[in-house]
Amino acid sequence: MIELSTTLSGKTEVVHMTLKPARHDNVAALAALGDGIGGVRVYFNHSAQAGKLKIENSGFTANKVIPLHGTAGLSVYGSVTDTTANALSLSYDGVPLTVPLFSSRSDLFTGQDCLLSTLNQALSIPADEGDAAANPLADPAYICTWLAHHALYHGATAALFLNRLGPNGQGSDFFARFSDVLKQSPTKMQRIVVLDLPGPTGRIGEGDERHLIYAPDAPGKGRMEPPVPDPWRARFSDEILLELARDALFTRASGIAYLDLSDWLAPPEPGDCTVYDAARAARPDPLITLTGQRAFAWKLPNSGEPSPGDHICTPFDLKASFSRWVFCPVQRRNIPHVWRPHRIIGLEAQAAPDKQLWRFSGMRHPNAAPAQIAPKSSLRENTELLDFSRNTLGYNPFRVPEPEIDPKLVSVPAAERGNKVVLVTAMKNEGPFLLEWIAYHRVIGVTDIIVFTNDCTDGTDSFLDLLAKRGIVEHYPNPFREMNLKPQHAGFRAAEQMETVKNADWLMTMDVDEFINVHVGDGHLQDLFAAVGQANMISCTWRLFGNSDLETYEDDFLLRQFTRCAAKSASRPHQAWGFKTLYQNNGIFKKLGVHRPKGLDGAAAGYLNWVNGSGQEMPKKEFRSGWRSNKDTVGYDLVSLNHYAVRSTQSFLVKRDRGRVNHVDRDQGGAYWFRMNHNTTEDRSIQRMIPTLAAEWDRLMADPEIAAAHAHSVACHRSKIKELLAQPEPQAFYITLNSSRYQSLSRLLPAFGSNVFLAGPESVPNEIVERFTEGTSPDHFFLTVEKPEETEH
Repeated sequence: MIELSTTLSGKTEVVHMTLKPARHDNVAALAALGDGIGGVRVYFNHSAQAGKLKIENSGFTANKVIPLHGTAGLSVYGSVTDTTANALSLSYDGVPLTVPLFSSRSDLFTGQDCLLSTLNQALSIPADEGDAAANPLADPAYICTWLAHHALYHGATAALFLNRLGPNGQGSDFFARFSDVLKQSPTKMQRIVVLDLPGPTGRIGEGDERHLIYAPDAPGKGRMEPPVPDPWRARFSDEILLELARDALFTRASGIAYLDLSDWLAPPEPGDCTVYDAARAARPDPLITLTGQRAFAWKLPNSGEPSPGDHICTPFDLKASFSRWVFCPVQRRNIPHVWRPHRIIGLEAQAAPDKQLWRFSGMRHPNAAPAQIAPKSSLRENTELLDFSRNTLGYNPFRVPEPEIDPKLVSVPAAERGNKVVLVTAMKNEGPFLLEWIAYHRVIGVTDIIVFTNDCTDGTDSFLDLLAKRGIVEHYPNPFREMNLKPQHAGFRAAEQMETVKNADWLMTMDVDEFINVHVGDGHLQDLFAAVGQANMISCTWRLFGNSDLETYEDDFLLRQFTRCAAKSASRPHQAWGFKTLYQNNGIFKKLGVHRPKGLDGAAAGYLNWVNGSGQEMPKKEFRSGWRSNKDTVGYDLVSLNHYAVRSTQSFLVKRDRGRVNHVDRDQGGAYWFRMNHNTTEDRSIQRMIPTLAAEWDRLMADPEIAAAHAHSVACHRSKIKELLAQPEPQAFYITLNSSRYQSLSRLLPAFGSNVFLAGPESVPNEIVERFTEGTSPDHFFLTVEKPEETEH
């Protein structure tokens, strides 16, 4: 550690120092620190391996080698016989290294309350033609403001910046540029040390730390391509340098606050102490943990350049927290401890919940729009941040728009919110099952049904045209080709523009093989609304119904034929606890979705009162994207959704031939049947509605044209079955599905792990199926397999 120069900027002394590491490939002996009486500690970077280190200096004895946990570096403790030596000779992997030996400079920070942070100068160099090299956290003016804030509100008197230089020493002029700016923007700081770190100090295998893949809350990270690995631009990894700073500079410091330059401490409340005073008062060790909160901008100014004052939002459903610490070295106990960015290992930290720390995320990802750093549907304006922006920073940020929601609308009980219940669906070739589904939902309280169809060959579209003329449904051609969307999504986008949807009291999207099963009262939706109190959104979790071993198609109610299903406790496969959602049309969400509404207005999330099928409150973490229940959110007491995904084996052949309306690129083959054909238990609860269903059915079928349209679809369905069974592949598939093996599998599903469903039915050995010929497995039996590289569909 070599002192290069010292200058006085106003009343602040600025000291420029540098390390002179000895290097071999990616390995660096960063520094050697002597204690003046023969003791020495040598600090190696995160690439070093203890087994390749050898000591060649006969005057130096290595007592122990201590690697830090993870890839933070390693230390060598030893002693020298010549206390006047200014270098050590070591060997790493057979290559000699000469490491400068220096003495402690704890005098620089004696009695000071210090800030400790890192800069990355490599980010100021364009990585390619499209890189604007935005690096606000290395901007001297920004840093001066950051220092002045913490000096004013928390009494910081000194700072150490670990200045990570670029590949060719870029950033070594930071000291001069910073000193010049500091003269124009004086702070109350007494001393600032800039310690240059030549050589890469970033994480192995990572790229530019500003990339959104390193933004913890960024949406869509699973679809991102990681940046090219670059240890110069990557996140800081040589955490052994914190140990070096502790030993060489901070042993007599009054207080140390380790913060990122995007971290800002809020001013203490009147009469409250600073973070340094809180650390000094902590026991048994003078150490506090700061639990910070990531903050986000709603909108940036026209320049696109972020500033701390833009950040007035926090997510309502994301943890978005991190840890930093404040420590008082001069009061420390004499026990071993290790400094790491998030904590000090070996000491007991006291929580400091009254010390608010904000991390302004846009400063770390300056090239990104706010919506790329965190989902806007998660963000709400934070009153404390707004006050900080306005009154502490003197900023006038872009505000979050007020949600267009009538509080009176969401405050009345569900049963009093209106009776206009609208279902939206998309389908193809569902004619034989259409009338039962419509009649059933009409008798339980659905008032309007909107249907989109495409490419029908069984009379479904003409049947729906007839029903539309009778005022029973609304029917429209699916505009999926014009919209270049999947049929289901295109239908939903089109429905959102329709007056029926805009004027609905309640909305739900569902398929023609799904039936709402209300378990309270008389089985009507109004009974459900009365049971959920103030709820404005209700999840109806699937019960997957199998084919009940029925092979042939019969023109009879599905509700009467298919009674065998998955157990309520069946959480596998992944689809088993999927749900569809009945919700109030109140503006909290912007779009219809397959399983639940989409486009949550984060500012309106406080109005959302979402319950599961047992009337229990859903957790906030599900608000934006949850689509299936889990062990904490599943509930069937008030309502469930009977899902007749396979029907009879013959009808499944037609369904497979037709294709899907959502996952249009996936075959509905044996693996789909395996996952969805549950015959584990029996549930006849919905059959209490058959008398009222039959009465509505008879009323509709009394219309000769409706009866004829239904008969036509049934005939087309039967004709298609006959056509398919005449073909070798569908015939063989039909025989396989009806085999005793597949019948047994449909009763053994609770005994299979998730990977079995991903791998498909062939992953279950015959001896397992034959072992349980009755189709039931003992409670203790469980089968799993290795996760397949590709999921069987």
